[in-house]
Amino acid sequence: MAGVAREQFRILFLNRKNVVIVDEVHQEGTIDHAPVYPREVVKRALEVGASAPILVHKHPSGDLTPLAADVAMTRYIAAAAKVIDISLHDHIVIGANRHTSFRAAGLLP
Repeated sequence: MAGVAREQFRILFLNRKNVVIVDEVHQEGTIDHAPVYPREVVKRALEVGASAPILVHKHPSGDLTPLAADVAMTRYIAAAAKVIDISLHDHIVIGANRHTSFRAAGLLP
């Protein structure tokens, strides 16, 4: 994803043994925005039988700082998923040759 020029939002769907069962592009956006809807993320997790997603998105600017909107959306997804026993493992932001983890930064509930 480091070479992608637009904002891209991928989801890695894991099973109970933390094995990736699906890796897919969920949304592709513009140079600075890709819309993500918590309902659609949770719906897709149910469709593929996942127990834990990892969200991954590209900041084309290279700035790894999570935006307030990124943090809010991630928390909405985590809360919605938790109700149906799906655990959001992490949200990774990809920049040019670097990345940051929401979990490591203490941004996940």
